[in-house]
Amino acid sequence: MVVKPNVKELPGPKAKEVIKRNFELLATTTQDPETLPIVIDHGEGILVHDVDGNTFYDFGSGVGVLNVGHTHPKVVEAIKKQAEKFTHFALNDFFYENAIILAQKLSEISPGDFPKKVVYQNSGAEANEAMMKLVKYGTGRKRFIAFYHAFHGRSQAVLSLTASKWVQQDRFFPTMPGVEHIPYPNPYRNPWHIDGYADPDELVNRVIEFIEEYVFRHVPPHEVGAIVFEPIQGEGGYVVPPKNFFRELKKLADNYGILLADDEVQMGVGRTGKFWAIEHFGIAPDTIQFGKAIGGGIPLAGVVHRADIAFDKPGRHASTFGGNPVAIAAGIEVVEIVKELLSHVQEVGEYLHKRLKEFEEKYEVIGDARGIGLAQAIEIVKSKDTKEKNPKLRNAIVKEAVKRGLILLGCGDNSIRFIPPLIVQKEEIDVASEIFENALKAALE
Repeated sequence: MVVKPNVKELPGPKAKEVIKRNFELLATTTQDPETLPIVIDHGEGILVHDVDGNTFYDFGSGVGVLNVGHTHPKVVEAIKKQAEKFTHFALNDFFYENAIILAQKLSEISPGDFPKKVVYQNSGAEANEAMMKLVKYGTGRKRFIAFYHAFHGRSQAVLSLTASKWVQQDRFFPTMPGVEHIPYPNPYRNPWHIDGYADPDELVNRVIEFIEEYVFRHVPPHEVGAIVFEPIQGEGGYVVPPKNFFRELKKLADNYGILLADDEVQMGVGRTGKFWAIEHFGIAPDTIQFGKAIGGGIPLAGVVHRADIAFDKPGRHASTFGGNPVAIAAGIEVVEIVKELLSHVQEVGEYLHKRLKEFEEKYEVIGDARGIGLAQAIEIVKSKDTKEKNPKLRNAIVKEAVKRGLILLGCGDNSIRFIPPLIVQKEEIDVASEIFENALKAALE
């Protein structure tokens, strides 16, 4: 029997009090109590129960963290067992076997027939910072190429790579110099107005040409250490590039001795039906930055990278909490759980995609439905003909959905992501689809 969401009052009296105290005592982040006034009490699977007894479907997976679901029993048990033994013993100075076990697992499931090493961090931003140091140190090159609409974190160095929203840059200039941005091959919306679904090769050619003819006109290619990318852009709108894009990008990179740095923080750990999203595109990147879902809710991140660019002297890089033993224990379980879920993700991901495509055909305001596996999104527009963005309606849909018990998250300027835990069932997707359609209708009134 499928448990359905149940919302009586949102926010309820207990939630209102917590939210009030939150804004009195905690720093401003990205919280929006007008849209998502949820104060969690506990979670299980795809369900979130708030402090006032409301129940929600979490189709945001804790912002991409809870791929195996809330409080997965195996993850919880691993955390308990490790916490009873020791909770910290700084890996930057000492040793423990579990860190090696997880590193071996990650290296083995990462593409590329070359020796690899792993550096552990605590967050996706830290992983990308470590990647930048690895690239600079390992290649001797100091410049980077990144993409417009990319998100790689908010700390000072990786902010130079991030080009998702201007508010993330506002009043933080100057960022690290030496980063050039290029258009991402968005099939639906790109600077050349190419229909990338109908003519993917032309779209790919334009991006490669942009690098060759425009970026390399003023940037010496032999000074570029890496091209940093998301295999599917996350905060930029869950944009899936043409299938052959990364093969062509790798040809260009190899021609100039440039590394490819793959940010899998949001798309990795089974989200797309492969352990790493880049596996859908048939290349082996030189670095894979991971985070979010790998720790099952416990902060853990890092970089799987070519061994030949590794730090070779003590003190080049370290992290007091990177590879925390409790997080590592959770990570080992997450890897094994996710490996068993991959075929399921492919199946239910296709089912979710089909449902979203039906909505695209039915509603004028849904311009595009896209995704791979359980990394799905729709783009909200004023009309299919003009493709004019409609963020106001997008926000209203998200607000109406949560009133009905469905947690959705925006992405890009005007898109909505559908990223439930990988354990979601088709029956739950049906329930969520019905709630979404009712929310859409209410927002359109």
